[in-house]
Amino acid sequence: MSDEVMQLPKLWTGSHYNEGIGRDDIFDKLREECGVFGVYNIPHASTLAYYGLHALQHRGEESAGICTVDLEQGGLFNYHRNMGLVKEVFDQDKLDTLVGNMAIGHVRYSTAGESKLANAQPLVFKYRAGDLAIATNGNIVNAPGIREELENLGSIFQTTSDTEVIAHLIARSSKDFVGAAKDALQRLVGGFAFLIMTNDKLLVASDSHGLRPLVMGKLGDGYVFASETCALETVGAVYERDVQPGEMLVLDRDGLREDRFVELERRATCAMEYIYFARPDSDINGINLHSSRKRMGQKMALEAFVDADVVTGVPDSSISAAIGYAEQTGIPYELGLIKNKYTGRTFIQPSQELREKGVKMKLSAVRKVVEGKRVVMIDDSIVRGTTSLRIVNLLREAGATEVHVRITSPPFMNPCYYGIDTPDRKELIASQKTVEEIRQAINADSLSFLTHQGLIESVGGNEGQYNRGMCMACFDNDYPTPVDFSSDKSCSC
Repeated sequence: MSDEVMQLPKLWTGSHYNEGIGRDDIFDKLREECGVFGVYNIPHASTLAYYGLHALQHRGEESAGICTVDLEQGGLFNYHRNMGLVKEVFDQDKLDTLVGNMAIGHVRYSTAGESKLANAQPLVFKYRAGDLAIATNGNIVNAPGIREELENLGSIFQTTSDTEVIAHLIARSSKDFVGAAKDALQRLVGGFAFLIMTNDKLLVASDSHGLRPLVMGKLGDGYVFASETCALETVGAVYERDVQPGEMLVLDRDGLREDRFVELERRATCAMEYIYFARPDSDINGINLHSSRKRMGQKMALEAFVDADVVTGVPDSSISAAIGYAEQTGIPYELGLIKNKYTGRTFIQPSQELREKGVKMKLSAVRKVVEGKRVVMIDDSIVRGTTSLRIVNLLREAGATEVHVRITSPPFMNPCYYGIDTPDRKELIASQKTVEEIRQAINADSLSFLTHQGLIESVGGNEGQYNRGMCMACFDNDYPTPVDFSSDKSCSC
């Protein structure tokens, strides 16, 4: 028996358990790139950052890092980064070495070819003015051009992360840190949320469209910054406000200074943050995500009602929408699908049989709930279509007589260039097939997507703003910044 076990192939590839988490997975869900967390003027900042990053773990499961500064002891840098989950990278002994009352932290999910420790953040550098640490969430669209320019001027890059370009821009400037950072930020095009730390300052910045979320909280006499409000709640900080598009905040011994590196042109927060990425207990621009997702489900019911026996949501991101659909229609909501949260990156195997076993290890249908029933399956998006096909087949194998798929977003037709790992356009099923052709491909009895207007109304947002302040380029091809469609979409973080 032991010999048979020894002959089984390992359940992951690469040098560590979560390497490439999400890529080539049995489920083709979209992946957020990163999460950031910052602390200023709060004792034991590393412990606070640890808990904050743990709350943001869903935004990146491949690597984690924390860099701290002790403002009372000469601004000495201490940092630790490694591959893996937050709880795997840090223990109490490591946190004890990260002394200080200022910190920035990062969790990362990387795109193809970028899974290595050198790219784990925060990135830490030494330059003429001292130490510099940078953590970011998002993507710098024009980074390749800036990188080539800097390399021609003699810059030597240590990573393949686009985030490094801002460090070189700052280091080459003759201005002081704040002036250099402001000039550098003005050169960047894309969607990003930056935390930049020196020996005595913390700089916080959001891109000119607010594509990637970033919030500020207060804890005692100090400040906390995070990609989502759920991380503020976790550490006991009180939400103050969202960092505004184009805003640059500087925190040092003189307190908090509010500045802008560019004027707001058009607010365009990523629609997928509302639909899928952010935790349902988070708020973005004052909008609670559980409530907005419930409204998406309710609107979906009004736009595409179907008579059925039960409503179920694909866990975890579609549960709120499924509840909304059930409430609007009066059809009972049931846990027809159960997710196993402990499988990690598994079953990347050459055998189709083993891949299908992997599906059932990660997700299972509750036979007693769906057997003999007409089921409405609520999901947030369809990317390649392979995930939807597998889930529909799971429900059918469990005895569902009909499976009606309702997607609480418009068809995902265009790649993202702002920090979401998306396939090329030719791999997006909605860009190649009609709704009816997609229905046939996923083996559903019926299929409907939420309309653009239905999504906008469900989220709410600011009246009078274009798309009520959302970027919907993945649905309508209307990108808020110039993009190079021939470039790759590797993330900056």
